[in-house]
Amino acid sequence: MTAPDHLKITGPEDILGFIPHSLGYWPANSLVAMTLQGKRLGATLRVDLPEPSRCRGPALAAFARTVRDYLEADEEADGALLAIFSAPEGAADDGAEGDTADDGGPDAGGGVPDGDIAPSLARLLAELERTLGAAGLPVRDAWLIGARYWRNAHCTDPSCCAPPGRPIEEIRNSRLNAELVFRGSSVGAAPGRSARGRPAAGGTPAPDEPAALEAEQGWAREFSGRWRNRAQFHAVLEVWERVLESANRPAGNTAGRQSAGVPAAALQAGLAGYLRATLCVAPWRDAVLVMAAAGRAAAEAGAEKFGVFDAGPDEAAPLPELDGFPVAAPAPGPAPGEAPTAGETPGYGDVLLGLLPPAPDWARLAGLDRVLVFLGGCGGGEAKAAALTGRGWIEWCRGRGSFADALFSAADAEQPGYRLAELLAELGRRGTLCGWARRRDAAWQKFDPDAA
Repeated sequence: MTAPDHLKITGPEDILGFIPHSLGYWPANSLVAMTLQGKRLGATLRVDLPEPSRCRGPALAAFARTVRDYLEADEEADGALLAIFSAPEGAADDGAEGDTADDGGPDAGGGVPDGDIAPSLARLLAELERTLGAAGLPVRDAWLIGARYWRNAHCTDPSCCAPPGRPIEEIRNSRLNAELVFRGSSVGAAPGRSARGRPAAGGTPAPDEPAALEAEQGWAREFSGRWRNRAQFHAVLEVWERVLESANRPAGNTAGRQSAGVPAAALQAGLAGYLRATLCVAPWRDAVLVMAAAGRAAAEAGAEKFGVFDAGPDEAAPLPELDGFPVAAPAPGPAPGEAPTAGETPGYGDVLLGLLPPAPDWARLAGLDRVLVFLGGCGGGEAKAAALTGRGWIEWCRGRGSFADALFSAADAEQPGYRLAELLAELGRRGTLCGWARRRDAAWQKFDPDAA
C-alpha cells in the first residue's frame, strides 16, 4: 500500500505510527522498509528479520538484495526509510496484551538495546545502506522499535537518544496515529494469529448456518451437469453482480468518514447457499474474481477464450430470491454490432496477476471481500476454502502479502491441496508483487482521499 498525499508527517513518530496502519497490524521481529519519493512516502515493505547467524557473508548480502528488488518496484522512489521492530510477537500488539518483552538486546529476542546496537543488526543496517545506496535508494533514516522504547538507529546524542530510548507511547499517541484512527483505521492482530477468524473491514464472520449449508447442497444438485453451460454461467455472474452492486453501496457517513458498503438486503440462507455453491465450480469462482476487479465483460470474454462452455443443453437453473438486490447498470461498451478492439478486454491471467486493467475497481473488490467473509463464516468445506482464497488474492492485490499468505494457509488447512491457494501462495513465496501494487497510480489506498 502507498501512503496518501494528504496526510502530513511532522516527525519520526508520525512515520512509525503510520506503519502499523499501513500493514494492518503492529509488526514484530520485522524489518519495515518504506520508499521515499522526494519528501513523500511511497510503498511499504515488511519482511521477517533474518536470524543473527545469517546476518553475515553471502546470506546477509542475499537478504539485502531481496529488499532492494522489492523496493525497486516503486519506480518513482529516490530514497528509503528503515524501521526494525525487534520485539517478540505479541509484545506490542497495540497494547492489547501488554508489554511483555524485556528490553535486552534484539539478538536475545528482546526490545531496543540499552547500549550500542547489537552487532547483527549493525551489520544488517550497514549492508542494507550499502546495497540500497548503490541502487539509487539511499537510506535517509533508520529506527529501532522495541516493546517499550524506540530510538534512531544511529543517533548518539544523549539529549534525544539516551538509553534505553524514547517511550513507545510517543508513537501510539502521535498526531498522525490519532488522525488515522479518526478516519476509521484500526490496528488488528498479526496475520497467522487469527487468520481464520479475522474479519475484513466492515464484516463479521457469521456462525455456521445450517440453513445456508442445506441450501448450498440443494443448489449444488441444481448445478450438476450445468458446469459448462453458457446460460448458467451468465446467470451466476448476474447474481454475483447484483450482490456486489449492493455490497459496494455506501452505508452512510459518520464523523467525516464513509462507512463500508453493506448488502442492501441481508444475504438470506437461500442466496448464501447459492453463492457458496458457485464458489465450488472453479471457472465460476475465477470469473467472480475477474469480474470484481475488471468488470463483467472481462469475465465473460475470458471464459469464452478458455473454452469453458460445451455444446450441451443451454438452460440455467432457477435464480435464488434477489429482493433488495437491484439489477446492475450495464457497463459502457462498444456500439451494437461493433466488435471490441484488441487490448480492450483483459485476459484472466492479466487480471489475476494485476497487470490489467490499468487499475482495478478497488471499491468492488472491497465489497467482494465483505461478501466472502460472510460466506466463509456460514460453514466449512470447499466453499470456505474458496472464500479464504479469494480474500487472500484481494489482500495480495492490495500489497499485504502477510495477510494473503495467512489466508492461503487457512484455505489449505480447510481443504488440503486446494489448488488456487497453492498457486497464489507460491507467487508470494517467490517474491512476486501484484502489478497494481507496483504502481502508485494503481495501488490500493486504505484511506479515502476525500475523507476529512
